[in-house]
Amino acid sequence: MKKNIIYTVVALIVGLLVGFLLFGGDSGNKTVNSDNHEHSEEVAQMWTCSMHPQIMQPEPGDCPICGMDLIPADAGGEGLALNEIKMTNNAMALANIQTMVVGTESETEGNSMMLSGKIMPNEEANAVQASYFEGRIEKLNVNFTGENVRKGELLATIYAPALVAAQQELLTAASIKASQPALYNAVRNKLKLWKLSEDQISQIETSGKVRENFPIYATVSGTVSEKITEEGDYVKQGQPIVKVSNLGTVWAVFDAYENQISQLKVGQKITVTSNAYPNKEFDATISFIDPSLNTQSRTVSVRATLNNKEAILKPGMFVTSKVQVAKSGEKQALISVPATAVLWTGNRSLVYVKTNPDEPVFEMREVTLGAKSGANYSIVDGLSNGEEVVVNGTFTVDAAAQLQGKRSMMNTAGQSEMDPTDHLADVERLEVPSKFQEQLKAVFNDYMTMERALVNDNAETPKKAAGDLLKSLKKVDMKLVKEEPGHSHWMLLDKELQESALAISKTSDIEEQRDHFIHLSAHLINAIKTFGINQKVYVDYCPMVKGDLGAFWMSKEEEILNPYFGASMLRCGEVTDEIE
Repeated sequence: MKKNIIYTVVALIVGLLVGFLLFGGDSGNKTVNSDNHEHSEEVAQMWTCSMHPQIMQPEPGDCPICGMDLIPADAGGEGLALNEIKMTNNAMALANIQTMVVGTESETEGNSMMLSGKIMPNEEANAVQASYFEGRIEKLNVNFTGENVRKGELLATIYAPALVAAQQELLTAASIKASQPALYNAVRNKLKLWKLSEDQISQIETSGKVRENFPIYATVSGTVSEKITEEGDYVKQGQPIVKVSNLGTVWAVFDAYENQISQLKVGQKITVTSNAYPNKEFDATISFIDPSLNTQSRTVSVRATLNNKEAILKPGMFVTSKVQVAKSGEKQALISVPATAVLWTGNRSLVYVKTNPDEPVFEMREVTLGAKSGANYSIVDGLSNGEEVVVNGTFTVDAAAQLQGKRSMMNTAGQSEMDPTDHLADVERLEVPSKFQEQLKAVFNDYMTMERALVNDNAETPKKAAGDLLKSLKKVDMKLVKEEPGHSHWMLLDKELQESALAISKTSDIEEQRDHFIHLSAHLINAIKTFGINQKVYVDYCPMVKGDLGAFWMSKEEEILNPYFGASMLRCGEVTDEIE
């Protein structure tokens, strides 16, 4: 019995051992193979859209949202911070994203400060040519504004009844001057007060004839800046006929902010550059600093006199001035980046830093800008020496972050922070099909209907025009701009335009409409600068909108008609740009 039990136990052990040898290895292999199969399924290539990463398809094709070609999905995005975004190499190449390592530079020539302003006539060289007697203008020799006149040149002839009577008095007094010398001299002095010369008075006496028409001669040389009267007008004594400006010297008038005033003084040397002649510098000296601060713009006027004997500086031209200011002591080490690396919002300046040198991972970084020198900005805070920043395609990186729900220029902690009233950065014109431009022009036409209504203080028309603009936006075919960076740029602009137009279409409060019109204008200006509409457009700016924050708008004409104030401040503003 005991032997049977022993035999049974041994047989059982041997059986288990044989079973393990026969099937255990296969089971293990089967498990391994199953794991490998599952792993192969996990790493099976998926395809996504560079602008819509939520799209995942098992095979290549077109994005069902925007029509772009799908690209291979990258599964290696784990472990990214909230500010970071990872892009595929394919998306990097399509968007032409370029980076550079930033270094330091020393301020060996001292700090410089940039001021913006415009050319104005030198008021000290201006003159008003007036009529010294009452009468009717028989002949006006000034044909147009801008005509040059020389001192002593005949400007006009006037028929003056009072002067005709005075000549008759002169002839009568001349006949009795031997017996009435005081009367004779009084009549001559009366004619001299009317600016008749000794030769003219003597000629009247010698000829014995009364002249009906008298000449008016230019007392200064210069350019006619304004024609005040026309032939046939009846002018009173002392009434201006024309204004003459001597443009041999002109003023460059700049606006300096409060924090810049302490660095400026009369007699300080500056260099001036105009937009018309960007490669030519004009040396000047500050001749006047306004003692009063403009409480609206928080600026003071700073003036310099420029030599303009070549007559190349025209009143109204925009100019910039580079002012060398005193150094604070030690040389400061500055980090400089190209202007194309910086994204602006109303409160922040942002750059994208490449955090991993081996992978396309980027981090949004807020920086503090210093002075602008040429096409570069100095960075006061936010970047360190040796860091790598995006210098081309910055907007595309930000767009990708926005679409992936990451923090971006327009989105921080889920809330919009983009302030379109801030100065619009230079935008590169992109080549797009003419059909896309026609569709965008329809949006612009609806915008202009809204703008004209706000100028006229009309709150009902903007509601309808905003609805029409939304319909025009829906007709814009984004598939016409499949190439980057145009595609991502339009997608973000389209979103902002729709939100602003929708808000305007829902209110009859004109102040609310104007508030949303600020954002609508800024984004549409950006779109038209980028894509064009085959029409010249003027970009206007008023610094007093939104409590002196300022705002832009567009117009078809150069004349300023302010949609933010309407009739109360219709002419407030200036043309800051022209979109060809």
